[in-house]
Amino acid sequence: MVRFFSALGAPLLALFQYLGELILLAGDTFRSIFTHRLRWKLFLNQVVEIGLLSQVLVIITGGFTGAVFSAQAFFQFNKLGMGSAVGAVVSVSLCRELAPVLTALMVTGRVGAAMSAEIGTMKVTEQIDALRALAVYPIDYLVVPRTLAMIVSMPLLVAECIAFGVVAGYFVAVYLLDVNGPYYVANMVRWTRPRDIIMAMTKACVFALLIVFISCHKGLTAREGAVGVGRATTEAVVNSSLAVLIVNFFLTMGLNIIFPAGHQ
Repeated sequence: MVRFFSALGAPLLALFQYLGELILLAGDTFRSIFTHRLRWKLFLNQVVEIGLLSQVLVIITGGFTGAVFSAQAFFQFNKLGMGSAVGAVVSVSLCRELAPVLTALMVTGRVGAAMSAEIGTMKVTEQIDALRALAVYPIDYLVVPRTLAMIVSMPLLVAECIAFGVVAGYFVAVYLLDVNGPYYVANMVRWTRPRDIIMAMTKACVFALLIVFISCHKGLTAREGAVGVGRATTEAVVNSSLAVLIVNFFLTMGLNIIFPAGHQ
């Protein structure tokens, strides 16, 4: 029995320790944002790396997600004579769930892995120690620009994913499946409400923080040379993806309580 509780307690203690380290990293980062001078060049470089260079990936993801979801919704709704309602379903689904989650997962695979690998390489080659020797705070130099760039870029990427998903869904429904265009747009505009946009942007900001803190933390704690960097990169992608999916559930429940169905 003692061995059982020991085996059960060790992972729980490791989890709480990991969460505590993430919270401390987040606290140090936000303190640096408000107390240190922003390194604009590093920030803009990260905006390009995170936002601009992720656009093609997000456009393809949003476009084909909207297209296939529109087709699948039509195949089911058309049986009930509700083909024109496809626009509302596609738009609301993209805003509330599909666009924020899929964009976060794509950005995790592309940007989160790169963050962890870059910072992890600096860690194992003692470049971070060199920064400290030069009186440069590593959090201020490495984490703050990435955090701010992610907060700026993620809502824009999610909005872009929604836009291309809606447009692709429209073309599939109207030009391939012969749905009435004006009714499609009218239903989409009628049932897509401000709270859906607020939910999308809120999730985008929360997911941005999850991705950047988990990825940077894994890089800063990398060990054992090249093997450790590879392990840290893999763990950063896996942990960030799981965190996005888990937190998405609680965000969905909480935001639906804050913005009930009757809210306009």
